[in-house]
Amino acid sequence: MGFKALCLGLFCALCASYIYITIPGNIEEYWKVIALFTVAKTCTFMDMCFENLGIMKHGDLISMIFSLDYTQPLSDENVTVTNTIFVDTLVRLYLPKRKSEIRRPAVIYIHGGGFCFGSFKQKAYDSLNRWTANKLNAVVVGLDYRLAPQHHFPAQFEDSFTAVKFLQDKILRKYGVDPTRICLSGDSSGGNLAAAVTQQVQIDLEIKHKIKLQALIYPILQIIDSCLPSHKENELGIILAKDLGIKLVSSYLTTDETVTQAMRRNQHMPLESRHLFKFVNWSTLLPKKYRKNHVYTEPVLGRHNYSLPALMDIRASPLLANDSQLQNLPSTYILTCQYDCVRDDGLMYVTRLQNVGVQITHDHIENGFHGALSFMVSPVYLRLGLRIKDMYISWLDKNL
Repeated sequence: MGFKALCLGLFCALCASYIYITIPGNIEEYWKVIALFTVAKTCTFMDMCFENLGIMKHGDLISMIFSLDYTQPLSDENVTVTNTIFVDTLVRLYLPKRKSEIRRPAVIYIHGGGFCFGSFKQKAYDSLNRWTANKLNAVVVGLDYRLAPQHHFPAQFEDSFTAVKFLQDKILRKYGVDPTRICLSGDSSGGNLAAAVTQQVQIDLEIKHKIKLQALIYPILQIIDSCLPSHKENELGIILAKDLGIKLVSSYLTTDETVTQAMRRNQHMPLESRHLFKFVNWSTLLPKKYRKNHVYTEPVLGRHNYSLPALMDIRASPLLANDSQLQNLPSTYILTCQYDCVRDDGLMYVTRLQNVGVQITHDHIENGFHGALSFMVSPVYLRLGLRIKDMYISWLDKNL
């Protein structure tokens, strides 16, 4: 009995040490955030335990928890909601019921979830897309791309790009959409896909109508440098810690655990990638206030001999696009959060787009953190999530 009690005590101590968290004092709704973060850390810990015990594969538990939040396509007095297929990609359509004398704009929203989790079916995304359709009298499309680790890059990009092309080719006239008023939006990994697809659409000669706007909410925009100031400052970040982010991104790219370990040490890039680091050199691209006292250190290159072309592909890292490609981009909205492991990706993209003359609106939330948009519906809503939603919708309303 004593031995069992000792084991239980050690296990509880291990759990407590793992889920112990501290968050900055200026975080709004402090205790609610601590409670949500504790639950998130506990679920991540249990997922890791189940994986090590061979009970479940990595991510299965998290996927099950996400699925509990899924909604059905329920129409209301303002919007008709249906699920359908664009080529092979499942999408949810939100069609305003009120009449319009002119063609409506369209918003395509790509959900976040680290390329491994999430769906437009989640309550937060369903609420956001429903509100967008009603507020802007716009046709809104939420799309579900294939998820890692079952499907690796570039499957997620291809699903998103194909769905956008299908909308352009088959859907615009059917639903009375103005082809000159299309916005592509996304948050986190969805922001990555939205940025990459927008870059491709703008240069694709087969696509007649280009994207008018892109909106990127705390986007992940590069995977070649895992030692930015925001990675260091938010290594144990709220919701998205550095180690979890690396695990998700490496699962997006490959099943090779060597890549995961190399990314943790910032030694995952090949020698031939050296020329790309000028596009993500935070020592020149970050505003001074975010560089602080950090010293730029070039990553160790060529340490490993695996072949992974995705590491140098701009479809995986939109920040790697050269200036001539960026000049083709439409008016852009980028929202970043101070307490976010990938904060500097968004900040660098802001600088690069400004340097090539793209019209850009940048909102930075000093007490914000990654993933807050997912917390804007009862019972786990945060005022921060509602504020991000309002900022995003307000920008769309003014510019679309």
